[in-house]
Amino acid sequence: MTTVNTPEIPAHGAQARPPLALIAGPTASGKSDCAIGLARALMARRREAVIINADSAQVYADLGVLSARPSAAEMAGIAHRLFGAWDGAQGCSAADWAGAARAEITQAHARGAVPILVGGTGLYLRTLLDGIAPVPPIDAAVREVVRAMPVAEAYAALQAEDPARAAALAPTDTTRVARSLEVIRATGRTLAQWQEQRAGGIGGEVALHPLVLIPERDWLYRRCDARFAAMLEGGAVAEVELLLERGLDPAAPVMRAIGVSEISGWLRGEWDRDEALRRGQQATRNYAKRQFTWLRHQPPPDWPRVTPETVDLNASFALLLRESGLT
Repeated sequence: MTTVNTPEIPAHGAQARPPLALIAGPTASGKSDCAIGLARALMARRREAVIINADSAQVYADLGVLSARPSAAEMAGIAHRLFGAWDGAQGCSAADWAGAARAEITQAHARGAVPILVGGTGLYLRTLLDGIAPVPPIDAAVREVVRAMPVAEAYAALQAEDPARAAALAPTDTTRVARSLEVIRATGRTLAQWQEQRAGGIGGEVALHPLVLIPERDWLYRRCDARFAAMLEGGAVAEVELLLERGLDPAAPVMRAIGVSEISGWLRGEWDRDEALRRGQQATRNYAKRQFTWLRHQPPPDWPRVTPETVDLNASFALLLRESGLT
């Protein structure tokens, strides 16, 4: 990400730009609690706050339990947007989410409210702030050929046609390998070349107030394990049963969410409950590790990084709260 401002030192003219708070962090790090705390602090200063979801699992209505989507009680009467906004049959791409988020942010600003982005999906955040590569629609014939290729064959082709991109991907990453290969075959340009021309980002249009939660890993992994165990007891199995009854495409994003395949295998008799629990906990920890890596290295270095145990919202968002108190 590049089109951002240092949160506590506004750039020249930044006062004319409306505020946007952002709380990012890995799964189970306490982002939702921080967002609620910040919203309450703003409301105490007579400033409306709107919490906007930036988590790729929490967008799906079908994943209330498995995505740890806040309940109505946990929302505490504060407006929440883009939580459960997509049906599982309709995939939500980063571009789809960014368009919807931009609309919600615009509406919040129009009535003087402060939007608070909360989530840990780096691609969503990057697309919203920095924009998206203007890749043209892929020819249907090219897409059909590429998507029908076994991933090993597609990866070998990508190594020949876009070796730099292939080197950056896991050979088993079916979705990204296919996307990269179809782009170069359909357009004659690599995905990296298209990404140099990002457009549509709002980073330069807002006064960004970011905060990144970076927990201690063992602490976070214990929380991940405990939360997945609670999900099994708290409705996740019924949630997966309903998804399976719908007969959705197994490749659909909602069907690839953490917990769905692990519980599905148990329901089909491929393994027992204990194994489903073990697999789900491991998948959650693996996801948290990937988020750790992204959050440590991708956001700008001037984004504050704190541990959830020591976070002080009044200090972290001092400028935002001070300016809100003057309105």
